[in-house]
Amino acid sequence: MIDVRVLRDTPDLVRASQTARGEDPSLVDAWLEADAAWREATARYDSLRADQRTLGKQIGPLQGQLKKADDATRARLQVEVDVLMAQASDLAKELTATEQLRDAKAEHTQSLLAAMSNVVADEAPRGTEDDFVVLREIGTPRDFAAEGFEPRDHVDLGRMLGAIDVERGAKVSGSRFYYLTGNGAMLELALVNLAMSLAQKNGFTPVIPPALVRSAAMEGTGFLGQAAENVYQLPADDMYLVGTAEVPLAAYHMDEILDASQLPLRYAGYSPCYRREAGSHGRDTRGIFRVHWFDKVEMFSFADPADAEAEHLRLLSYEEELLQALELPYRVIDVATGDLGSSASRKFDCEAWIPTMGTYRELTSTSNCTEFQSRRLRIRKRAGDEVSPVATLNGTLTAITRTIVALLENHQEADGSVRIPLALQPYLGGQTHFRPITA
Repeated sequence: MIDVRVLRDTPDLVRASQTARGEDPSLVDAWLEADAAWREATARYDSLRADQRTLGKQIGPLQGQLKKADDATRARLQVEVDVLMAQASDLAKELTATEQLRDAKAEHTQSLLAAMSNVVADEAPRGTEDDFVVLREIGTPRDFAAEGFEPRDHVDLGRMLGAIDVERGAKVSGSRFYYLTGNGAMLELALVNLAMSLAQKNGFTPVIPPALVRSAAMEGTGFLGQAAENVYQLPADDMYLVGTAEVPLAAYHMDEILDASQLPLRYAGYSPCYRREAGSHGRDTRGIFRVHWFDKVEMFSFADPADAEAEHLRLLSYEEELLQALELPYRVIDVATGDLGSSASRKFDCEAWIPTMGTYRELTSTSNCTEFQSRRLRIRKRAGDEVSPVATLNGTLTAITRTIVALLENHQEADGSVRIPLALQPYLGGQTHFRPITA
């Protein structure tokens, strides 16, 4: 969540951010009003508590004197005690009512705060989904016409190679499910091993996290807001299937204070990911590019906020390192503010060229979430006597199904075989090609 000091001191900054996202800037004004009401109720509660303590200090000594007094004095003291006790009773009732009001105001303030997305970075391009900025293009898409053949799509290639079975996936689980078989299954394992090896080389701790989490983890990472429609929930267990390992990795240090000298802490999680793909009806329905379940290797960093921008570029460099190892033509885009997730301040996507689509499509992304998630998850760092929130960052190292799509289509040959990039060959028994098993 946003730092309340930013909201109080620079509300125009947050209003502008909400507008840049295409979200409601009036939430800022509603929050400011609620915050003022909460602070007023809190001040009133504190004042009443002070009055209550003052009364207690008056009543106690009088009750002590009452026990020792003669009859004449006792009568006068009793009147004084009774008056003060009546005041204390009235004060207690008012205090209870004020406490309830204060708590209600606090809850309202928190609900408005939780509804606001992270403040976007100044450098992030303003606009909607199509207003991204291309930062660079790496590699040149193949000219299949010059090579004398029409490229097959990944579904046809997968069928020829005995690698992908979407028909049986649909029979067993419904649309947008699949089986990876034979070469396809081995290719996934090779991609995971290559990605994990690269991550470990770059200082990440490999993790296999749970794919089912409680609501606190999902809420804390911001996935029960605008992304809630794509989340699979198990109501009977109050659990959620994660759409990315970002969720359990972010929550790994929930409610902890980290040693600032140990930052950054870097983890690479391999997990299944589940997404309802609500709102994507009719888009990418063929094959395994957009599916309800896929496996992914996700990087996650807990960093000092002062180092977050540099860490963000570092995560992007690791994504590019893998794409280059896979010999895929790709481009890097700076995602526009209207297409950022609620937790992200800035996001870069790496999009690979998909020959049969004739365009670049997202394969990986990396987001700087600044302190937004750590405030919600109560993850802090300690440097000397100072305790403050950390920054969290995430980046996809490889989303398996989309990477398989890109690999098959970009490295295919005229006879339906697929060349295996050199970096993957050690994980595939030294094979140089996948060969068709059907015509």
